Amino acid sequence: MNEPMEVMVGTTAEMIRNYGWFLAFGIILLALGIAVVVRAFTGKAALVFLGWLMMFAGITEFVSTFMVGKWAGFFVHLLLALAFGTTGALIVFRPVISAEAVTFIMAVFLLVAGLYEFGVSGWTHLPGWSWQAANGAISTIMGLLLLTQWPIAGLWVVGLFVGIDLISYGSGWIALAIQVHKL
Repeated sequence: MNEPMEVMVGTTAEMIRNYGWFLAFGIILLALGIAVVVRAFTGKAALVFLGWLMMFAGITEFVSTFMVGKWAGFFVHLLLALAFGTTGALIVFRPVISAEAVTFIMAVFLLVAGLYEFGVSGWTHLPGWSWQAANGAISTIMGLLLLTQWPIAGLWVVGLFVGIDLISYGSGWIALAIQVHKL
């Protein structure tokens, strides 16, 4: 029992055994984020590309949530998987939605997901929780910035912000995997 209590709260033996899933998920999200930032351009093609990336991130999050078994963050990440997947599907299958509507949806998504992740990080105190809190703060700030510029903000802003969010989110998962692996 030399470990600080904060590190042990919410961590299960199953999480420690399956840390590789966390690491793989983080690397995938980081790569998706970089791809979104690099491809952040305006137009219908950017929306469809962004939608497919978000759907892939949602599917990956969904699979990862179930692969690691029972853990404190199960329902949080299940909800995030549904949010990523649903938002991505709406963008892919309804690309003619106006730029203003998509910008507003993404702003609200980033704001709500960021506030939720920031709050949950303090509640669960999983290993690497400060990275999750930082990601929640970054997402919240991006959502607020996007809302204050709505509807003037173009689609490139949405792609850039989602890319930054995915990079930050993936980094948090990588940090969690490294911390869990050390246990």
